[in-house]
Amino acid sequence: MSVTIYVPRDSAALALGADRVATALVAEAAKRGVNVRVVRNGSRGLLWLEPLVEIATDKGRIAFGPVSPADVQGLFDSGFPQSFAHPLCLGPTEQIDYLKRQERLIFARAGVTDPLSIEDYQAHGGFKGLIAAQTMKPADIVDSVLQSGLRGRGGAAFPAGIKWRTVLQAEARQKYVVCNADEGDSGTFSDRMVMESDPLLLIEGMAIAALATGASQGYIYVRSEYPHAIQSLQLAIKLAEAGGFLAGFKLEVRKGAGSYVCGEETALLESLEGKRGLVRAKPPLPALQGLFGQPTLINNVITFASVPFILAEGAKAYQDYGAGRSRGTLPFQLAGNIKHGGLVEKAFGLTLRELLYDFGGGSLSGRPIRAVQVGGPLGAYMPESQFDTPLDYEAFAAIGATVGHGGIVAFDDSVDMAKQARYAMEFCAIESCGKCTPCRIGSTRGVEVIDRIVAGEKREQNLTLLRDLCEIMVSGSLCAMGGMTPNPVLSALNHFGADFEKESRR
Repeated sequence: MSVTIYVPRDSAALALGADRVATALVAEAAKRGVNVRVVRNGSRGLLWLEPLVEIATDKGRIAFGPVSPADVQGLFDSGFPQSFAHPLCLGPTEQIDYLKRQERLIFARAGVTDPLSIEDYQAHGGFKGLIAAQTMKPADIVDSVLQSGLRGRGGAAFPAGIKWRTVLQAEARQKYVVCNADEGDSGTFSDRMVMESDPLLLIEGMAIAALATGASQGYIYVRSEYPHAIQSLQLAIKLAEAGGFLAGFKLEVRKGAGSYVCGEETALLESLEGKRGLVRAKPPLPALQGLFGQPTLINNVITFASVPFILAEGAKAYQDYGAGRSRGTLPFQLAGNIKHGGLVEKAFGLTLRELLYDFGGGSLSGRPIRAVQVGGPLGAYMPESQFDTPLDYEAFAAIGATVGHGGIVAFDDSVDMAKQARYAMEFCAIESCGKCTPCRIGSTRGVEVIDRIVAGEKREQNLTLLRDLCEIMVSGSLCAMGGMTPNPVLSALNHFGADFEKESRR
């Protein structure tokens, strides 16, 4: 009788040697006459423990990690896979504290199943939401999404049901469903993990959206830096088509062109049409005139991936998670100077401090965490005094911060916040599409002004100039690229002003 061993195929695990670990396990088992079956699963999201190897037992899976190829012989010497006496043994996977304290709705299957097995997907509740949607009227599907309180997880947090209803009510012979998988924010990887660890979930969510809006064509726009995700999606689409789950809905993967601004929905549409990724003026809204001028539903990966649970379990079940107007769960991604980096899916309402210390374990360096940037490179820098702010959209907006896509990047007390502010302006200058003057010119001038402030040149005048420049960018930019760049700059000035003083930098 063979023993089933799980070795992740997630990009993070691969970068840490998962393929070599899998090869070494098979070779060592053959050498010792041990009958094993290796399944390449997705990642559980405990990235500091990758590659995380699991053994299936009658009492659940037992985890070992992080396992390197050099550890394999020692594992077998200790009695692996029947014995769990090795120092790398972490015990039952589901009982690992980091994992046990999460509420996994979106990532319920990640790391559990073979990502490219229809049978495994269905055995763990897959396609239950789509099957339910197939018995409903389009308006009732939209109403379920609306009643759930789901808001767009790409950063804007616009109620998903309203966007879906707009596309449904638009009259057109052709409608499109587009997934924005151009995940380019620093410290974010939840979209990639869905596409690599549970791609059929995204496909199911988009198929439900097609039923709800009357769309017959869908596109998944994936950043070019995600080759493993692209491959997984393409294979998963073929499996879903062969299984009859996409009847009447044609779904294709499109590779992004490497532009950060194509994460903005209208620039993404331009790129999909084969044009340069420039932001469009709104109105008209993409929901009415989007791809090729037709009504188009655009959501990001996590938004679509949230939908199958809502249709399978009901809007009320989803509403039961969260706080205030922020309903459901969000996969928070811990990165930067953090001891236990990884993915934490929790209901809205916990605090930043809980994420950083209860899950993240504090800084990797062991020094105090001084600042945290939430919501990507255009998110505000939050000082320690704000770490007890509840993670929900309104609470963060009230202090000038943004939850965004849930990316969290930690910095210890050695960080130079003036350099971080300059980086934000420089990032905008490099990545701006150049269509509007406040973003294109404002960011370039912003870098120059910050340099003058740090150099101590006419400090007060340049501080006033920088704040005025930020106000113009917020008010006059065509999209969030220029409109949000002042967030990290102003938050750094407001909370870490001493870092901009020439005397303190000596």
